Amino acid sequence: MRLIQFETDDRSRAVGIVDGDTIRRVSSVATMRELALKAIANGRTLAAEVEAAGTEETYDYGTLLEEMRVLVPLDHEDPAHCLIAGTGLTHMGSAAARDQMNQKVQEGGEQSLTDSMRMFKWGMEGGRPEGGEPGVQPEWFYKGDGSIVVRPGASYPVPAFAEDEGEEPEVVGLYVVGPDGKPYRLGFAIGNEATDHVMEKKNYLYLPHAKLRHCSYGPELRVGDLPRHIEGTVRIRRNGDVLWEKSFPTGEDNMCHSLANLEFHHFKYEQHLRPGDVHVQFMGTSVASFADGIKTEDGDVFEISIPDFGRPLVNGTVRTPVPYAMSSMAVL
Repeated sequence: MRLIQFETDDRSRAVGIVDGDTIRRVSSVATMRELALKAIANGRTLAAEVEAAGTEETYDYGTLLEEMRVLVPLDHEDPAHCLIAGTGLTHMGSAAARDQMNQKVQEGGEQSLTDSMRMFKWGMEGGRPEGGEPGVQPEWFYKGDGSIVVRPGASYPVPAFAEDEGEEPEVVGLYVVGPDGKPYRLGFAIGNEATDHVMEKKNYLYLPHAKLRHCSYGPELRVGDLPRHIEGTVRIRRNGDVLWEKSFPTGEDNMCHSLANLEFHHFKYEQHLRPGDVHVQFMGTSVASFADGIKTEDGDVFEISIPDFGRPLVNGTVRTPVPYAMSSMAVL
């Protein structure tokens, strides 16, 4: 089952089931979060709750996308209660990267590795634990709250001070914390975890700055487990033409951390278990145009597609002024 959030003809919010080119509106709920909390209260799965609710009128999916009435598939009415975060160094990466790491270990031991390669090595060795015990911690970063999220089809703002705005095609886990303080996974979506790679490359300690950028995910929520192997494609279009294109593998068969390990190390923190909150977790990528020497420009359009996840995620970019100027602090 695949679900979306969208705006009706009068711009009220609704949840819909994807049925080919048709969206069937789910009865009695206005948001995905509301649907999830009902499912938790009723002791049902999300799919079972949808079946119990039934459907009402139908909409043309293409029209909703064209009119940008499709929302991200999970959010919170108060953006401060939606946490956007991510994990890095989670995918096997290229054979060249592994060979380089192994060569350095053979030549000079683990101390010869960079911090990033050392953490990647730890993930390869201990990121997929067995027996229900936690494995090694992944790299983790805070990206922002719900205010940095743009809907599918919209352009995300690139601040004037940004040195780059590159794409990162990823799978996103979508979660709601129940009234019992436990996290519940609704499913997964396509995500674009945009990053300032130029800033990050200057020094890895700039990573937290580089990640504070707008992002998008969706348009669809894929209910159920994550397939172990997924093949997706990411494209950059400039003036309508494909500038760069690459396939990317994801899913646990292509990752050095298990999904359970990534989820444990996110939700082990008590502040991440506030009832009613929404969590959006980017699971890491294995490709990026920046690594192939691509310099993005204002107006470039990113398109990320994964056949199992329905329609592609498409977003543009637009430069925006910085809202706060140097020496403009108001003093009380």
